[in-house]
Amino acid sequence: MTTIILPELGEGITKATVAYWHVQQGDHVVAGDEVCEVTTDKATFNVEAPATGRVKSIAIQQGQDGLIGSVLGIIE
Repeated sequence: MTTIILPELGEGITKATVAYWHVQQGDHVVAGDEVCEVTTDKATFNVEAPATGRVKSIAIQQGQDGLIGSVLGIIE
């Protein structure tokens, strides 16, 4: 299993809000596919799948905040 992590987004940014998931639990993804969009008070970023596989779970739902380094979801 591989975790989808909320990556570093820039100096001084400590959290982001998941604005939109491009995938759902059970969807197949390929490494590099955009899986979700996160927003901060400064910008919007796309998070890519770190591995190829099936989305097993989504940990942070749309509209919820996560800290940098938090697990967004899991790919198996």
